[in-house]
Amino acid sequence: MINKVVANADEAVKDIPNNAVLMLGGFGLCGIPENCISALLKTGVNGLTCISNNAGVDDFGIGLMLQTRQVKKMISSYVGENAEFERQLLSGELEVDLIPQGTLAERIRAGGAGIPAFYTPAGYGTEVAEGKETREYDGKMYLLENWLKADFALVKAWKGDTSGNLIFKGTARNFNPMMAMAGKITIVEVEELVEPGELDPNHIHTPGIYVQRIFQGKGYEKRIEQRTTRLK
Repeated sequence: MINKVVANADEAVKDIPNNAVLMLGGFGLCGIPENCISALLKTGVNGLTCISNNAGVDDFGIGLMLQTRQVKKMISSYVGENAEFERQLLSGELEVDLIPQGTLAERIRAGGAGIPAFYTPAGYGTEVAEGKETREYDGKMYLLENWLKADFALVKAWKGDTSGNLIFKGTARNFNPMMAMAGKITIVEVEELVEPGELDPNHIHTPGIYVQRIFQGKGYEKRIEQRTTRLK
């Protein structure tokens, strides 16, 4: 049996090179690979292309790597909570590819499924369509979008076993399962790591065949990106 367990985040990401393409799971600050991001900050790796739904906030998540200038390009959907991202974009320091959220999800899913391209109506007639092939189906126009794949996928799960089988909790499932499928090397941090057979097979969201490295994380902050309250 292949041993997929590594000691910690530092061990898991130590061979990620400069100019690598990374996928980072999460939606807002929910379900992000916090330990892996912290380890990447310590390695100082740079020139990264990061595929993520968002860019974190200024002092947390991918936003920390933007502050240290480790990210060369962001492929994202929503980045409105990060002032440093905005500054780097407007100054030309950061290359950015903004994608409709559904298209981003499907491009990642396609990468994991081995589907090189697909047609979608999202973005037709906007800047999103510039330079892309279009085609009409049943009187409606569609764009041709290519798959997305990564050298490394960094994923956060709730529970996992040493064979790499994963369970995600609630909305922290988000982009994580599809990114686990689309990375050449998938690195997973879990809140609880158990032995094979301890997870109910009917509850597993991602099978271990997609996972190359797994470790039990620690110190999760689980921040809330926006909190809205009201008086009754």
